Amino acid sequence: MATNDPVHSPFAQTFFHGTKADLQIGDLISPGFSCNYADRKLKHVYVAATITAAIWGAELAVGDGRERIYLVEATGDVEDDPNVTDKKFPGNPTMSYRSVHPFKVIGEVTRWIPHSPEQVQAMRDGLRKLSEQGINVIID
Repeated sequence: MATNDPVHSPFAQTFFHGTKADLQIGDLISPGFSCNYADRKLKHVYVAATITAAIWGAELAVGDGRERIYLVEATGDVEDDPNVTDKKFPGNPTMSYRSVHPFKVIGEVTRWIPHSPEQVQAMRDGLRKLSEQGINVIID
């Protein structure tokens, strides 16, 4: 039986997506929305296989919404995120990925240990400094 629909199974890879968007189970996170860190629309959706990276995504996301981490499942091909893979770190130790296909929300992580306000501010300052230097370029 051939089909283009993704095959969902209890053993499918689950990813994390940190954001301030208010989503529901079954919603799709699609390309074309603004980046969490920059004022531009992206061609990819970015996810991670570690909650640590998703926590940063939620904490650094722009907007006034509540920080959220969603469990998501791919609906198409997924590739390593070139913004951190080999560019900053050899291989993919951050387990960061992206796709031009949507990710389906299958759950939400409601409790996690946040970074301190000082750590978040230091990360924001570092991102701002990179941006001012023209270094904080997202390969999308």
